[in-house]
Amino acid sequence: MNTVDNIFRIPKDEMKSEFLRILSKHGMESHRAEKCAEIFMVNSLEGIYSHGVNRFPRFVKYIIEGYIKIDVVPALINKAGSIEQWEGNLGPGPLNASFSTDRAIEIAEQNGIGLVTLANTNHWMRGGTYGWQAARKGYVFIGWANTCVNMPAWGGKDPRLGNNPFVIAVPHDPEAVVMDFAMTQFSYGKMESFSIEGRKLPYPGGFNKNGDLTNDPDEILETMRPVPAGYWKGAGLSMLLDILAAILSGGLSTHQIGNCSKETGISQVFIAISIKGLHNFPSIQSTIDNIITDLKSSVPDGSQSTIRYPGENIVQTRITNLKNGIPVDKGLWGKILSL
Repeated sequence: MNTVDNIFRIPKDEMKSEFLRILSKHGMESHRAEKCAEIFMVNSLEGIYSHGVNRFPRFVKYIIEGYIKIDVVPALINKAGSIEQWEGNLGPGPLNASFSTDRAIEIAEQNGIGLVTLANTNHWMRGGTYGWQAARKGYVFIGWANTCVNMPAWGGKDPRLGNNPFVIAVPHDPEAVVMDFAMTQFSYGKMESFSIEGRKLPYPGGFNKNGDLTNDPDEILETMRPVPAGYWKGAGLSMLLDILAAILSGGLSTHQIGNCSKETGISQVFIAISIKGLHNFPSIQSTIDNIITDLKSSVPDGSQSTIRYPGENIVQTRITNLKNGIPVDKGLWGKILSL
């Protein structure tokens, strides 16, 4: 391992091996531990440290405390046409979500579109994981989850909404266009990452205890008053995503999940769309190419070197981390090794 200041660079196989060892130690079956370790490693490899290596200790803590049931799988509750409702049984969120994505793809293969819902599941970590999973198989993906109560309504002070992550993915050579974002300007995981690194947010992300906008992640984490993405629009979208997740799955809504002292029993939606049967299928890739080309012809404002489309940075980060190793805080890695 190479270190610069407080950061280690860890080869991906070493990171996955440690994740696998720890999950197996805590009783997860080998094939399930392998899959779960792979998801955490890839999230980290692709630069989503907040929902990869940084989140791993909390995941293990939830296993130890019994909030995550490592030996259960989803169960089909109801089927209505191209819609299936599944019970998550409080199983590991990444495994439940990966299964549900594959099931939505299977339905879409037969019917053009597949919609799978999960009630009573756990945090899926990086929602974009499942967008990439579907897009790499040639399917459009739309998915979202509700969360614990962690965001005020627009104009309010106390948390009433969730930051409900939302994902859209479209297959595109050589990989995909993927948008994965929380309903807050910065996800809690991202703010925790900035806090660990001792950095300020690049833009104001919430309010401090005096009610002033701030880019200090610690102040926002203390007040739990993040700014909704798009202000009132993000707050409104959060509510609608919560409503849809709850009614489509038959599961809990954000206010029923409650505060974030523990986040479990959440509801999720997975939609896969097959584009192979569309009359314009042969021209779809060129359509996307033209849209991206036009986007990249934008005149830069100087704040960044290039104009990027959603998901493009994931590919570049993966290449860098494959070459140099995955960056991890030294203290965090020591904590992980002791789990």
